[in-house]
Amino acid sequence: MLKKILLIILFFFLVFQILFFYYIKNDSENIPKDTDKRIKIGFSMGTLKEERWTKDREILFQEAKEKGADIIMQNANNSDTVQEEQVKYLLKQGIDVLIIVANDYQKTKKIIESVKEKNIPVILYDRLVLDTYADLYISFDNTEVGRIMAESLLKKLNYKGNILIINGSESDYNTHMIKNGYDQILKPYTDNGDIKIIGEFWAENWLKEKANEIVNEIFKEGIKIDGIICGNDSLADGAIESINFSKMSGKIFVTGQDADIKACQRIVEGLQLMTVYKPINKIAEKAIYYAIELVRKNEIKTEYKIYNEGYDIPYISIRPVEVTKDNIDETVIKDGFHSENTVYKTQ
Repeated sequence: MLKKILLIILFFFLVFQILFFYYIKNDSENIPKDTDKRIKIGFSMGTLKEERWTKDREILFQEAKEKGADIIMQNANNSDTVQEEQVKYLLKQGIDVLIIVANDYQKTKKIIESVKEKNIPVILYDRLVLDTYADLYISFDNTEVGRIMAESLLKKLNYKGNILIINGSESDYNTHMIKNGYDQILKPYTDNGDIKIIGEFWAENWLKEKANEIVNEIFKEGIKIDGIICGNDSLADGAIESINFSKMSGKIFVTGQDADIKACQRIVEGLQLMTVYKPINKIAEKAIYYAIELVRKNEIKTEYKIYNEGYDIPYISIRPVEVTKDNIDETVIKDGFHSENTVYKTQ
């Protein structure tokens, strides 16, 4: 009898054990794992003024959504102080990684260091910051942008003439890289006197009004302009407004970059010589991919590194593309960056 009772007790004990482990297993499967948690990306933008930055924002949000990540975006409107406060806000939101478009290549150092102190990875997005460590710098080859603009203009001028240069914001390190690029190309022709630089200026915050003002002043001084290298398409817009007002449309060749829709329209109209197209989908897709990889603590391997006057930063470089009236269909339109109807709407 005792033996029978012991067997019954043992049976119920085994049943209890089986049920216990069954429910524990199911409950543990319902507990979110760290790898399943939605990654929270902080995105700090120096500005949204230019058309290209709105495209970056749209593609980044779309790409993050497809990868199962969330983005919290802040726009500093060209203010260093505001950008610093906004990054503090992003940290309070519990971001896992920061993607930052620096407003100032020197002042942003303090912001990045405050983020790194919290062991949060940082990606420098299309703007380098000096003398501070970041986990990744991803950008277009800005020196090549400058080379492309200079080569295109020189070819159109048959390597002779008067050139005006309107750089972008001096606080944006991209501007210095672009300048380095066109300086390399122009130097042999300025040295032998075939090309004369009639003026070189910096446009604070990339304001097109500054470009308009500069060209107006050159016209007032009666100096002949054959070509203008503009730091981007917004500055080219300001310069061309002045050219059109002076009834010199199509007689002065103007370069730009970013392939803004208005610039593309001006190119097919013959009002702007060229622009430099930077495939934003490529930089945005890579930024989200590597942001997620950094949060997952996966090793980031890049072909290049860039020295930022303090550190060698892992660097992903994307090649820019020259866009002229002759190849606009095969570049920005073929890529779907702009539609054919929109580019040729004035035709």
